[in-house]
Amino acid sequence: MPLAPVDNDVTIAELTRAPYPIYQRLRAETPVLDVSAVGRILLTKATDTRAVKDDPETWSSNDPNTPMERAFQAHTLMRKDGAAHLRERNAMMPTFSAKNIKTHWVPAYEKIASEYLDRLPKDEIVDLFPALAGPVAANILSVILGIPEAGDDDMQEWSQALIDGAGNFGWEDAPFKRVDLAHVQMNKLMEDKRDALIAEPDQSALSIMLNAEDPIEWSQMVANVKIAIGGGINEPRDALLTILYGLLSDPEQLNWVKENEKWSDAFEEGVRWVAPIQVSSRRATRDAQIRGIDIPEGRVVMTVQASANHDEDVFEDGHLFNVFRDRKPHQSFGAGPHHCMGTHISRMMVGKIMLPMIFERFPNMSLVPDEDPNWFGFGFRGPLRLPVRLS
Repeated sequence: MPLAPVDNDVTIAELTRAPYPIYQRLRAETPVLDVSAVGRILLTKATDTRAVKDDPETWSSNDPNTPMERAFQAHTLMRKDGAAHLRERNAMMPTFSAKNIKTHWVPAYEKIASEYLDRLPKDEIVDLFPALAGPVAANILSVILGIPEAGDDDMQEWSQALIDGAGNFGWEDAPFKRVDLAHVQMNKLMEDKRDALIAEPDQSALSIMLNAEDPIEWSQMVANVKIAIGGGINEPRDALLTILYGLLSDPEQLNWVKENEKWSDAFEEGVRWVAPIQVSSRRATRDAQIRGIDIPEGRVVMTVQASANHDEDVFEDGHLFNVFRDRKPHQSFGAGPHHCMGTHISRMMVGKIMLPMIFERFPNMSLVPDEDPNWFGFGFRGPLRLPVRLS
């Protein structure tokens, strides 16, 4: 069988700026493509990305050449398999239980969201990225993780530094220097909190891990918290901004969602339309085949869930935001053992609390004409701005 064809033309810059036209072409012409700039074999069809995620024995999360380990200064649970992955994941999972979400995190989020919405001026143009979506996601996450002393600006800076470092497939110096500074600050804060959370335990992630009967190593607790900081801000932030842009761009869809209280439908469609986490890497543990193409042991494939969510075999006109479409499973929260542990919190906080709350406060909110949201990102993607008139 042949090896994957090699592409030397697609660049990381193009994938960062406008990936969806590229993925559309790859799905139609070469759905298994070795892209030199990325150093990985891109998989762009939904059946292939899902099959890889659901087969951890053949496709390991331990990609030895990912910049993630350098960016996080640790071999994190995101790059582990089997028992090692499960032990570290389970160490933090009680924080995200249904009981804790209902009892602790929903009330905390409602309070935080209300406070930030109260600060927004009426009948003025406001960019919701820095004024609402970013700081609210940062604030609630600091509470859930057990580090509420971290300021909104600090949390957002650390998150972006980690994201840029983990997505630094060009191995440039600047993103790594930025994330190294963030580590110094994050490490100090967690060290300062350590004794207090042991003395007075709560349901936060750091406390749960510290007070477990069989605790994981401190270094891995710290790495777990950093993983949550890296993904736990941009996902709900970008999801909220994406959904708002989609709804405000189409009054018919917005009115239908309001009248029928279909906020959860709007949430699922938004994260399908523009997946906050666009790609993931997996390493072949043995010789394998995808669509008749040989993938030798040790080669790394990149599952492009952003492309899978637009796959014509699954979604008609997948490039369009359409809350009326029949609900079909998307891959924005991953699949298999590494399915996102923050899925339920994100769905609850953004889909069931924030969306109806913001339109209750500002029922006539509208986009500012000719203001581009400036979509950006290859590994992680979302609008960098969302100017709206609040009324």
